[in-house]
Formats: sequence, structure tokens, C-alpha cells
Amino acid sequence: MQPLRTWGKHLILDAAGCSPKMIGSSKVIASFARTLVKRIDMVPYGKPQVVMFGSGSKKGYTLVQLIETSNICAHFVEENNSMYLDVFSCKDFEPDIVREAVQEFFDAQTFRTKVVSRQAPTEIDVALRQHNRLV
Repeated sequence: MQPLRTWGKHLILDAAGCSPKMIGSSKVIASFARTLVKRIDMVPYGKPQVVMFGSGSKKGYTLVQLIETSNICAHFVEENNSMYLDVFSCKDFEPDIVREAVQEFFDAQTFRTKVVSRQAPTEIDVALRQHNRLV
């Protein structure tokens, strides 16, 4: 895999129709985090944190896994069996591998994904914006 030409890659993955048994298990979620880190060739920084948060329609586990190149975060919603996952890294990774792991661990039925290249504005970007405002 080639080095990124931007600061980082941010995968946003929303999944519906997940297995209630799997998204309701802190052990499964922690195992998912450890497996995902290995599959996308990242280095974990500490153990995955899996904590029950929220109430009512927002209740579910939240996952935070720090990695040396940024983080993996997810929230699992028990009420509608959905999950919302973010993988951000300044090291490149394959979004399809992430999707496959979500399918394997949580038996998700449908997905929506978006990949965003992250890059803070540079001095050149700021100068171009100012120039374009004057033109």
C-alpha cells in the first residue's frame, strides 16, 4: 500500500440489521476491535474500551480503540440493531477489509460507507481562498 498523500483517511461506516446478540456483547465488540486492528495492519495503543452508554433509543455500547496512527470508534444501538463506525488513520488501510470484518462479527444486512481524505488547509490553500475572494 502506498503512503497517503493527505494527512489521513477517515472511513465512516453505518450498518443496519446487525445481530442483537453480537452488538449487545462487550466481549464480541472487544474481539472485533482487536481483530480489525490486525487485519488493517495497525498497531493498538492499549486495550479496546467498550462501555455501555446512553438511555432509551440511544442506548448501546461505545467502542474506543486508540491506534498509533489515530483511532477506531463505534457506537452500537440496541433499539434498532445498528452500528456507527469511524476508522481514522494517517496510515492507509482498505475500507473493504473493515466492511468484511463488520459483516463477519455483527452479521450486518445493509451498509452505508463514506471515505474522506483528511487534510488541514495549508498556507497555500488560505492564500488561494483570499485571492479568489478578491477576484
